[in-house]
Amino acid sequence: MNILVCIKQVADMEAKFKIRGDGKWFEDADIAFKMNEYDEYAVEEAVRLREKIADSNLIVLSIGAERVKEAIKKALAMGCDKGVHLVYENEEMLDSYAKAYAIYEYAKDKKFDLIFTGMQSQDKGSAQVGVILGELLGIPSVTTIVGFEYNNGEITVKRELEGGKKAIVSVKTPAVLTCQLGLNEPRYPTLPNIMKAKKKEIETLPLSNPQNLSEIEKVYYPEKKGGAVILEGDVKDLAQKVAAYLKEKVGI
Repeated sequence: MNILVCIKQVADMEAKFKIRGDGKWFEDADIAFKMNEYDEYAVEEAVRLREKIADSNLIVLSIGAERVKEAIKKALAMGCDKGVHLVYENEEMLDSYAKAYAIYEYAKDKKFDLIFTGMQSQDKGSAQVGVILGELLGIPSVTTIVGFEYNNGEITVKRELEGGKKAIVSVKTPAVLTCQLGLNEPRYPTLPNIMKAKKKEIETLPLSNPQNLSEIEKVYYPEKKGGAVILEGDVKDLAQKVAAYLKEKVGI
């Protein structure tokens, strides 16, 4: 079985962000980066499947600058067999279509049985790359999975829906799956596996002339709003206080 898992390196969400000079993204000089959290679940599920099926092969792929290799190395230490780095210095300027098409160009003749991605990235949160990739490859895509089973070419997944509901979906390989938080418990790479990962291959390929269908014009800090007003008292008094407040503030 041939398995591909696609990951992204994102900034640590606990960092203090500063918008860069062109106004289109944030300064990254002093920012720590790590593997996108959703992608950790995708890697873990792919590795578990890799461990269950003899003669299987698991490739991890990521797009970005040189620092992206650190995320690839973590995936290799978690159990992936080989890394693929699609080099593009300004990855943050690529939209979902450009990224999906770049992965498609790599994967289209590789005959992958399953492709795992995270449901979305923590920085942009578009949740589009996986489904666009499935469409480009002409294979089914199932999103937001929180449960996964594989049996002789057939996949049964549990999807998370609005309102906490779940849906059971079955598809046959090949397919693309996007992974939600809680699908599994991602493993921590052990020291021996980190050492083994250093000997695993990372193939470096250039990504040239990506075709965006959209572009970032401006990023900005969230608008600051006033704090909440807390009213106390019994129900009758509260009703009068609310009425008085609305009359004063909004003229009702």
